[in-house]
Amino acid sequence: MTELNSAVEQAQALIDFQRYDQARDLLSQHLAEDPGDMGAWIKIGYCHLNTEQPEQALHAADEALKLAPEDFGALILRAQAMTRGPNGSWREVEPVLREAVRVDPQHWYGYAKLADAVSRMALLRYAQTAGVNDLRNHDLSHVMREASDLVMEALRLGPEEVYAHEVALQIANWSSNITLADQLERAILRLDPTHAEALTAQTHRAANAPGVKAAQAADLYATGLAAAPDSADLQRGLDQATYRMLRGVRWLALLCVGLAGAGMDLFAVEGGVQRELPLHLGQRLWDLVPMTAIWLVGALLRYRRRRAGVRLNVQSLIRRRQWARIVVAQAAWAMLCALLITQVPWADRPLPQVLFWAGLAPTFATIWFDRKKTR
Repeated sequence: MTELNSAVEQAQALIDFQRYDQARDLLSQHLAEDPGDMGAWIKIGYCHLNTEQPEQALHAADEALKLAPEDFGALILRAQAMTRGPNGSWREVEPVLREAVRVDPQHWYGYAKLADAVSRMALLRYAQTAGVNDLRNHDLSHVMREASDLVMEALRLGPEEVYAHEVALQIANWSSNITLADQLERAILRLDPTHAEALTAQTHRAANAPGVKAAQAADLYATGLAAAPDSADLQRGLDQATYRMLRGVRWLALLCVGLAGAGMDLFAVEGGVQRELPLHLGQRLWDLVPMTAIWLVGALLRYRRRRAGVRLNVQSLIRRRQWARIVVAQAAWAMLCALLITQVPWADRPLPQVLFWAGLAPTFATIWFDRKKTR
């Protein structure tokens, strides 16, 4: 018996290190010698769950329930196995979870899992009754009443448990209770600062708040990615904010084109006297001063103040996205036109006027065309 107990203890140590395959093999040998060990059936069931084998986990739960029909751990294992995999059924799991709550009414997990199942089935029944697929504009607070009561009990019994808060957040989102959802997201992040879903929602909300500029939004998304580097939603948000920053660079180039045109008096104004061409060297060099100031303040300093993640993403986005490269190329083209206008000693104005419109018109028109690329 000591050797058998030692095998179970070794399996638990392997489970603690997430070496589920080895733990499962060890428990299989143990159960072949002692098929009446209910605890071993539960442990091997979770090994199956963690290696994406829900059918085997369900079998292990059934074996455990044969030995102890009212064991809370076996009931929860069965419920988890029933909701995993492509054939998972939330419809059939509800009676199992209600039995688990009856068996141990002081355990938070039973209430949380039951609230999860009840909310999903309530949502499905409402959608079938209403005959709609999109429920975003529907008030579902009355549909979620029982699930809300259950999850509140789970939070009372397990105030520090992330899963209970996740279920409560799910129900709050389905009920369109934005205020409660925000509170729950903050509570989840206090418990788990790297929680991807809550972190994404909070970051997205902050980045899209009124008055938040593209550079600030990029910093917010980069901060979120530092905590949850595998979040595709945060990376997508960072890409969008970075692209908005790059779009702003074209306005700087267009402003330089405008200043170049003004510096040469390209277009006659009624009652005004245009400058004599060609401009002397000192004037041409002086025209570079405001352009340098524009890029220094508007781009370089702004870029250097950003988080390292934002600066790296600017380079990455230019490599990955065609429109990002187009934006940079347009800004470079506009600046080339501005420099040609100001630095070449033109003797007359027709060709600089062509350069002016060549730098201004295509870039300005594209600014409106590619706005959808920021979404």
